[in-house]
Amino acid sequence: MQPHWDDIRIFLAVARSESLSGAGRVLRIDPATVGRRIARLEEETGAPLFAKSPTGYALSEAGQRLMGHAMRAEQAMEDAADEMAGQAGGIAGQIRIGAPDGCANFLLPQVCAAIGVDNPDLEIQIVALPRVFNLTRREADMVIAVSPPTAGRLTVQKITDYRLHLAASAGYLRHHAPIESLADLRGHRMVGYIQDMIFDKELDYLSEAGVERVSLASNSVSVQLNWVRQGGGIGVLHDFSLPWARGVQRVLADVFSLTRSFYLVRHADDRRLERQNRFATALNEGLRQEVARLEAQA
Repeated sequence: MQPHWDDIRIFLAVARSESLSGAGRVLRIDPATVGRRIARLEEETGAPLFAKSPTGYALSEAGQRLMGHAMRAEQAMEDAADEMAGQAGGIAGQIRIGAPDGCANFLLPQVCAAIGVDNPDLEIQIVALPRVFNLTRREADMVIAVSPPTAGRLTVQKITDYRLHLAASAGYLRHHAPIESLADLRGHRMVGYIQDMIFDKELDYLSEAGVERVSLASNSVSVQLNWVRQGGGIGVLHDFSLPWARGVQRVLADVFSLTRSFYLVRHADDRRLERQNRFATALNEGLRQEVARLEAQA
């Protein structure tokens, strides 16, 4: 018996999330239903597709063989959706973007909202996580990264540069010793990343300023910005985030400045998907314009 496409779709969701509950959240169906459909698929294929362990559902040998066929079926369905969307004249369907939380919080909402206005049949999902995404497992359709990956069947396109500076609230600066050089930072409370949770070397900002101790640390850019905004200390912030933080100003801007880049990363097979190509073009342009607009206000 040939598996139904809907069962294949559920199989892919379980394989990627490694749990029934995770697949259920993605597909918006009850985990018990996910389990029943997987059991039915295993009965149809005559082999166990997953090995259950305390850490979740891992693909069995048979599941790994089915994965390749399932992904090709998924690709065919996406090709068909792209063709239909092209005939309709707009971008439709669902696109999931993975991004570091600075980009996800301060840039993507307004950029994606504008794309959505022009494409009302498009569903956009933003996954903000402080880690590297796995496109091979289809955790996202495309990823915004702070450094270009060097392995895997991926396409990489530079989007834009962005700048970062030391920053503090006006209130903090009024009540603490003046800062006239990087050496003066040793007498101040510093805000930054948790050192062992920095997932990309490009995010190790404070080491470039000679800072060895961080008093207030988080893996989230948004938490760091709010600590600075509340007068907790001095941190390195994206210039594009400063317009969102009233009362925060740059410190030693003529002495210390960093430039980093955003890259759009996609699976190589997705180059054939016109829907994703059109979305990627709009996303790139929107991000470039938004970074330039916000940095001009910093």
